[in-house]
Amino acid sequence: MHKKKILFIDRDGTIIEECPRTHQIDSIEKVHFLPKVIFFLSKIYKELEFELVMVSNQDGLGTSKFPEQTFWPIHDHIINIMKSEGIQFFSVHIDQTFQHEKKSTRKPGIGMLTSYLTKKYDIEKSFVIGDRFTDILLAYNLGCKSIWIKKDGNRKNEEYFYNGKNLKNIISLITDQWNEIYEYLRFNCSGQSFLQRKTYETNVKINLSVYGYGKNDIKTDIGFFDHLLKQISIHSSMNMNIETIGDLYVDEHHTIEDTAITLGKVFCNSLGNKRGINRYGFFILPMDDCVSTVALDLSGRSDLIWNVEFFREKIGNVPTEMFYHFFKSFSLNAKCNLYIKALGNNEHHKIESIFKCFARSIKMAVKKITFNKISSSKGLL
Repeated sequence: MHKKKILFIDRDGTIIEECPRTHQIDSIEKVHFLPKVIFFLSKIYKELEFELVMVSNQDGLGTSKFPEQTFWPIHDHIINIMKSEGIQFFSVHIDQTFQHEKKSTRKPGIGMLTSYLTKKYDIEKSFVIGDRFTDILLAYNLGCKSIWIKKDGNRKNEEYFYNGKNLKNIISLITDQWNEIYEYLRFNCSGQSFLQRKTYETNVKINLSVYGYGKNDIKTDIGFFDHLLKQISIHSSMNMNIETIGDLYVDEHHTIEDTAITLGKVFCNSLGNKRGINRYGFFILPMDDCVSTVALDLSGRSDLIWNVEFFREKIGNVPTEMFYHFFKSFSLNAKCNLYIKALGNNEHHKIESIFKCFARSIKMAVKKITFNKISSSKGLL
């Protein structure tokens, strides 16, 4: 089962500016959204696999000090503005008590949020986003991480501690910029996976971030193969760390095959249920005297149509027969259909253009184009 990740988001000081004197947003004039929060929260909602849950303390709501009729119209106005920009909250939890009442429903208590502590949700990969230290404590009590919205960007060491507990590891990011929150979640929390595949012939470790920026560290001890794998990372924008220790004293076969198997598996794992992705990718790429065409479908099924001919036994230290085998192994384990065709005279250019074209097709296929939908009439990929 694909577990859901949650962003537990505070309201005042996080989505809208605090009202310093009264700490009550009880009129339209007091509603001021944080800079770019709507734009980047919309991108988070549409592109990343998080459910949004609002959690807010509203001191004494419903009492004479803060009548409900002055709160709900303003709150609904805020929610409707975000809805108009495509931002949907799965649920909204408002605690109406005072701090001195010490209710379990008041942040940092988790009394309102116990329904999320089930196997349906991946709490460890969820976040609390808020501007107060109580939001950090809420993350600690829930067992997730936190993003601290803090305008000065600084904090004293003593703020890490609460009742003797060091909360430093709870805080993943400190910022008052929503673009930085989006970038952090995109690069560190979406489309990430690690896999180690160990056999008597090879030991392969791959750390993959599908939505990265092309950072890579590739070590297979096959120079030209490393070069081609780097092309995948650079041209797909995926971050890839690959370490393969293989029985090269035998030959290159097991190292290349098992790297492809592991890369296919970790790529498939990174996409999760493939909700929201484009699914299809296709590209034509010229390189000097060569031109390559790649089309792929992340369909959940595997097939490879290979229309490429080589006239050398090896390129660098890679047998040319292994290129077909690499893509066949990837297709089987990534559960995708692949069509690959290349024309040209220079064999080095030919295979390099194939790998670059393959990478560009991946970049198109994994792009998030919608939210909460699967690009299939079956409802499953």
